[in-house]
Amino acid sequence: MTAANTLGIGTMGFGGEVTLIGCKIGALNRLPASFFVSVAYDCWAFRRLGVVLDAQTGSIKRWLYRDERPPVKMAPGEGFKLTGSEKRLKAPISEQQIRELNVGDVVVISGEMYTGRDAVHAYLMKHDPPADLNGSVLYHCGPVVMKNNGSYEITAAGPTTSIREEPYQADIIKRYGVRAVIGKGGMGKRTLEAMREAGAVYLNAIGGAAQYYARCIERVLDVSLLDFGMPEAMWHLEVKNFPAIVTMDSHGNSLHADVEKASAALLEKLAAPVF
Repeated sequence: MTAANTLGIGTMGFGGEVTLIGCKIGALNRLPASFFVSVAYDCWAFRRLGVVLDAQTGSIKRWLYRDERPPVKMAPGEGFKLTGSEKRLKAPISEQQIRELNVGDVVVISGEMYTGRDAVHAYLMKHDPPADLNGSVLYHCGPVVMKNNGSYEITAAGPTTSIREEPYQADIIKRYGVRAVIGKGGMGKRTLEAMREAGAVYLNAIGGAAQYYARCIERVLDVSLLDFGMPEAMWHLEVKNFPAIVTMDSHGNSLHADVEKASAALLEKLAAPVF
């Protein structure tokens, strides 16, 4: 843990002295072909479930990794507090507004937003979008949706890992005029170059804040591509004061690339053999 926290990666990869908050090492049986070290981070660390079975009957004796305490609901008013220094954006967004943003700016978005994960991005590479995306905000999110009396309600809307969309994102930005992409973890060089060329930004949302972000959604305006399934569909949302941080701007700057370069240099020193 001490070594990992010297890398400067920081919380959510933004830089800082706290990179690793827990380290558990155990002796486990494994297949020879499998990796013997696994790393779970952010939401992945909690996407697990296990059971202990009765060897004779096969029945479940007990569950693992479950917290029996009831969840604590967020009280009204808790969450992201505005300071007045945030940059306010109303979607659809103009190129001029995007060009005025820089890495490190905190923005709050109101207006219209679209969700899109793997299936949506693959679809947009071969088909016209089901809605006009010029000036739009595209959110890498697979929301949890409930349907009540014929209307939809978003109950959780946290960001998913954006690098999965790297093969598609540059083309989609340039082809359809997307002005802001929201997700977590940043994206690569090809997307960064498309943002510089076309006038777009990457906004890092807060991992783990799915219920808070759901509270920023005023209503579901429409849904397209629902045959992909609810998480993979393109949800057309109206949001209010949706907060995020500019981590890739339209001037060619990327906080993610900067942190990766700096931490790689430190890691190389840590990995150097000591004689």
